[in-house]
Amino acid sequence: MRSHLGALGAAVVVADIDADGGAETAELIGPSARFVQVDMRDDEAVRSLMACQPQILVNNAGGGAVLTPCFPSASVERWSASIDLNLRAPMLALDLALPGMQAAGGGAVVNVGSTAGLGFGPHVSPEYSAAKAALIRLTATLAPLSSQLGVRVNCVVPDWVATERGVRERAALPPSERGPEQVPLSTLTTAVSSLIQDDSCAGRVLLLDRGAEPRFLN
Repeated sequence: MRSHLGALGAAVVVADIDADGGAETAELIGPSARFVQVDMRDDEAVRSLMACQPQILVNNAGGGAVLTPCFPSASVERWSASIDLNLRAPMLALDLALPGMQAAGGGAVVNVGSTAGLGFGPHVSPEYSAAKAALIRLTATLAPLSSQLGVRVNCVVPDWVATERGVRERAALPPSERGPEQVPLSTLTTAVSSLIQDDSCAGRVLLLDRGAEPRFLN
């Protein structure tokens, strides 16, 4: 979301467990941004973070799809940590943000899901795909918050994004397994900033599929 939120005039708080990556992102955004190191699986750390009472919340923390072993062969602690990061953390952050948003006259929340949460096929990390499916469904159920509290909750659902790691992983695959070009990172950031600004959207889920134009699923 980097320069997009900065361009909107937002004072950005970058929260990440990765100190180097988070600090670099804040530096790229510019003087309007600051970095806070946070483990989003830690409830008290999330509570401390959300004390800043944001009017815009982008729930982008997540990951774990490449971890092995996964459910059911992994330990309970390992697969539950993925659910905590991908579902519990954004739910808690949203819950804590709502009072401040309502007091400020409204706000916008964008949950970042994954195509791993769509469909009925197998997935390498069942706990990750289940958490992302729940996040997508959660978003749609919260559409009434727009009229009740003035808070719009949306979800963007990207396919494989062309991050630095994603590009390396795709390049390492045999050509026959690579599939369409990955979703450009700029497409994801543009989609998030568009949902933040679009007052007509509430509870909607935007799919960013590889090789296709963005489209709403509901």
